[in-house]
Amino acid sequence: MKQSILRNNKFRYLLNTLAVVLLYLLIIFLTSGGILNRYQSNMFIQIGYNIILAVSLNLSCGFLGQLPLGHAGFMSVGAYASALFSMAVDLPVYIEFPAALLIGGIAAGITGIIIGLPALRLRGDYLAIITLGFGEIIRVVILNLKFTGGAFGLRGIEKHSSISWVFLCTVITIFVIHTLLKSRHGRAVISIREDEIAAEASGISLTYYKTVTFAISAFFAGVAGGLYAHYLCILDPSNFGFMKSVEILVMVVLGGLGSIIGSVVSASVLTVIPELLRSFADYRMVIYSLLLIIVMIFKPSGLFGRYDFSLGPAIDSAFRRIRGLILRKGGAKNK
Repeated sequence: MKQSILRNNKFRYLLNTLAVVLLYLLIIFLTSGGILNRYQSNMFIQIGYNIILAVSLNLSCGFLGQLPLGHAGFMSVGAYASALFSMAVDLPVYIEFPAALLIGGIAAGITGIIIGLPALRLRGDYLAIITLGFGEIIRVVILNLKFTGGAFGLRGIEKHSSISWVFLCTVITIFVIHTLLKSRHGRAVISIREDEIAAEASGISLTYYKTVTFAISAFFAGVAGGLYAHYLCILDPSNFGFMKSVEILVMVVLGGLGSIIGSVVSASVLTVIPELLRSFADYRMVIYSLLLIIVMIFKPSGLFGRYDFSLGPAIDSAFRRIRGLILRKGGAKNK
């Protein structure tokens, strides 16, 4: 009876929702209860927008099977669009900030469609090179525009990004991408990753699904950019270069291509480790690089491979193990 209840999708969603609420309450307790200082509390904001970046890139890289290297470009479009909007209007924060994030995401999504239509006709290394080129073009354009502040950067952005806002956006991003991948559209996306020729022969439009997936990935990168802009309050075009795209890609590869939980864990770990190693300033990047090399040697598929964790199946498995132990003990007593 318990197993049949746990197999119910509604009950599983309830369990996951309860876990998310408990996690949020734990974070608020740690940050508001004086257990963590202000610097440590702000780490949760950085972890949050890095998770959004990693999960969104994993959608196009891990699940669609493409290799874009211009994710920082979409992040920069979202950051500047949301920052310019919030600087131009004077609305209550609970209206202004969500609207700014939405505008940043839409701007990045439209950019993703414009770039995706020609770029996604290519594959592999060629796609990586052309998206890298587009990312650099976006950065150079921002660098030479007056209303973006040019090389001096954009200043005067209000700090709206809080732990609650970032947590909410992170949960929405994971939920939307997870739900998309569980739908028939998500199965079509995964089929393209597995075999493009077979997918096209089955009637799946490669151009449509590639472009839409790329645009959704870019949209959430734009939202992460908006959170980033309203956290630092200063935007510098040099922060959105090639190395930023590589940094996001490393998070995805380390966690596992095609694993959302892998992106969450790797983004969290790779955000915290550089800060923990600040006391070893001279050797910080050497230790950081060695950790990545060791993981890639012993676990080339990433920490989680293509595995994704959910509380429902985990509890199902726990009940099966408990039931098995009880039956075995019962059988041993009967003997």
